[in-house]
Amino acid sequence: MILQANCKINLGLDVLRRREDGFHDLETVMLPVRELFDVVEVRRRGDNELRFRQRGLTVDCPAEENVCVKAFRLMQRRYGVGGVEITLDKCVPFGAGLGGGSADATMVLRALNELFALRLSEDVLIERAAELGSDTAFFVRNSPQFCTGRGERMEPVELPLDGLRLVLVKPGEGVSTREAYAGVRPAVPERPLLERLQSPVATWRECVKNDFEPSVFARHPRLALIKEDLLKQGALYAAMSGSGSTLFGLFADERPYIPPFDGLFVHSEQL
Repeated sequence: MILQANCKINLGLDVLRRREDGFHDLETVMLPVRELFDVVEVRRRGDNELRFRQRGLTVDCPAEENVCVKAFRLMQRRYGVGGVEITLDKCVPFGAGLGGGSADATMVLRALNELFALRLSEDVLIERAAELGSDTAFFVRNSPQFCTGRGERMEPVELPLDGLRLVLVKPGEGVSTREAYAGVRPAVPERPLLERLQSPVATWRECVKNDFEPSVFARHPRLALIKEDLLKQGALYAAMSGSGSTLFGLFADERPYIPPFDGLFVHSEQL
């Protein structure tokens, strides 16, 4: 079984408070990026063992720590699924704030659900995905969602994005989630995120923010320069996705984006 594991961006990210369990309550809207994806292939074996292979971009962790492997182990513990061979063709940058690993894990859950005829409902798949990460559950629905809690509680949302062009820009440096949270200052905004996102996109730069940006930009000043350059080149709105290090811009025209530095990963698609 072969599945495409597309990534996502965050439109606004408000970190509201730190919880007693060590996580943070947040509000964000996650939007699928349809044309940038990893390819996850899952095939049944005749035993109960897992064979995992990876191609493409390098992921900075041992194979046994890969989220695809963790997803299989979870389903084997919960439902006794048999052995499989998982091949991951990695195209989504790692440490980018795009949820590439989370998407991979969710596709493994989907594949195992089908290959072993588990007949798990969407709600149950969301519960299992949430055990693997805060944004993993989003990829079960894989449509625009208003996400709360630590990111695992979702409501469908409609946004005025038709006809816009999305440009992603990622430098070689990455930002770990731990680093991003270490510098964040939680606060509850005066206006809820969903209310602000109903405004015209061109007004978002004044009212829609990512709370990770101040501390991450202080440590990685080139990210701030990329955001500024996206706006200079005509983006209606630009921001960092998730905990970084990817920046994105929303454009109303078709002019090609010209990277300001060498060595940047750039992806563009129509929304």
